[in-house]
Amino acid sequence: MYYCRTWLLMCFIGGGSALAVDPEIYPNHATQSELPRGLGLASEFTSDVEIKSHPDVIFADNFEAAQSTPLGKRWDESGIGGGKALSLVSPDDSRCGAHCLRVRAVLQENQGDGLTKWFEPASTVFIRFYVRFDEGCDYTHHFVKLRGNKGLSGGDKWSGFGGSGTRPQGDERFSTSLEPWGDWARWPAPGRWNFYSYWYQMEASPDGKYWGNSFIPADQPNIPKSKWICAEFMLKHNTPGIADGEQALWIDGQLRGHWTGIPWRRVESLQANSLTLESYVTDRWTKNSINIVDFDNVVIAKSYIGPVGSIQP
Repeated sequence: MYYCRTWLLMCFIGGGSALAVDPEIYPNHATQSELPRGLGLASEFTSDVEIKSHPDVIFADNFEAAQSTPLGKRWDESGIGGGKALSLVSPDDSRCGAHCLRVRAVLQENQGDGLTKWFEPASTVFIRFYVRFDEGCDYTHHFVKLRGNKGLSGGDKWSGFGGSGTRPQGDERFSTSLEPWGDWARWPAPGRWNFYSYWYQMEASPDGKYWGNSFIPADQPNIPKSKWICAEFMLKHNTPGIADGEQALWIDGQLRGHWTGIPWRRVESLQANSLTLESYVTDRWTKNSINIVDFDNVVIAKSYIGPVGSIQP
């Protein structure tokens, strides 16, 4: 179901109350879209082994090398918990190799954790990861976020961090997050998939602040627990000053959403160049004491990635 701005219907995502985009302005083109579906470049590899050798792959981590090197060594920053809530566990699935990354958030002890990677940008960026929500996992507060920063060094690489409740200026930041959303607990935890996005022409919430705008696929099922899910999303940069940017999402190779006409930025130098992989909780919406989310097979690429390739007979 879509929500019109004129209804002023709100959804809680991230730090405040996000406004769902007007479907007349940003319709979901998934059913008519010519974007790829099903298998992608990952089908050329078994369980992502050596996928980083593909010319379109910018970064990849299947957390297998973390056994011999410090956890998160291939990333640039650990999250708010300094890595204390992170560990390696068995994924119990051949698609995910021998190890996966676990985020164990414990209320009154930590708020979860994550990892951030800065990378060389491309005109169109695809992010794919595998995720599994533990049976006891409640609603999350922040999840997987792609940010546009001014650059890759000094203070410029941090320009896309922060800013909740304020609208970007178009030359310093934009962001989009693929997140579970519970619709005020109407949907069972962890909820259903949606984008939570900031850009310089986003709409204000009824309180006059800018808490992100939400892109929600219609009639999607609840996110299952105790099951590995292949999640992928894409961001296409707009031509500065022209509303020709896009974003899309796939779940297990199925295209769930494709939105066009988004003016992410107004200057060429502002580009999506950092990914934060995290599960972050607060006691505002998370009531379960222990909340576990597992991640694996993270890939950043210039073209559609798709589900992992299977082991050949």
